[in-house]
Amino acid sequence: MIRILMIEDDLELAEILTEFLEQLKQEEIQVETEDDPFKALSILKLKEFDLVILDLTLPGMDGLEVCEEIRKRQNIPIIISSARSDVTDKVTALELGADDYLPKPYDPRELEARIYSVLRRYEAKAAEVAQQSSSDFKLDEAAMQITYKGRPLDLTNAEYGILAYMIKKEGMVVSREDIIHNVSAINEDSSNKSIDVMVGRIRSKLGDKSLIESARGIGYKLVK
Repeated sequence: MIRILMIEDDLELAEILTEFLEQLKQEEIQVETEDDPFKALSILKLKEFDLVILDLTLPGMDGLEVCEEIRKRQNIPIIISSARSDVTDKVTALELGADDYLPKPYDPRELEARIYSVLRRYEAKAAEVAQQSSSDFKLDEAAMQITYKGRPLDLTNAEYGILAYMIKKEGMVVSREDIIHNVSAINEDSSNKSIDVMVGRIRSKLGDKSLIESARGIGYKLVK
């Protein structure tokens, strides 16, 4: 079941959208509507939801502030549903953490498509995080840091880029050409030999050369 909190002060629109979403056959959807932004924030503390549909023009509190407050507290998909057409509102909402912005009026079928699209992205991200957390490698892209079995690795930018790419492709063979074209710290004119040298240094820093297998004539594969 998909549980949605709709923060919307146009109760007639909320009723139409709720009726449409709850009659969909693809997956059971349950919608709870709240027109008071303060009550909505309180409800989010008490109940679990899979997604929030948020209007921007609300009584007593602007929807952008509501978006910011939600994002401070939890990582939940937020779709803005608003009649405000100013591009500044859209940009600000996305900067504050909204996942999508749907200008009113719209066909409810478009809202349906946006809901499933956003939820798929969150599910894919959660799966990626779960995969990384189950590995001996931990990749922190914001800090450009990789740890192996809890030990931070002292890597150059190019070495970090190569290993990070291999972690994302764990279990798959990556060619030297893939590495050259997908690692920004490596010059596109780099030779295969220079890639081999950097991979050799990574193996030494890991302390276990068997972690990176050579695929003869192709490239390398990171194994657990």
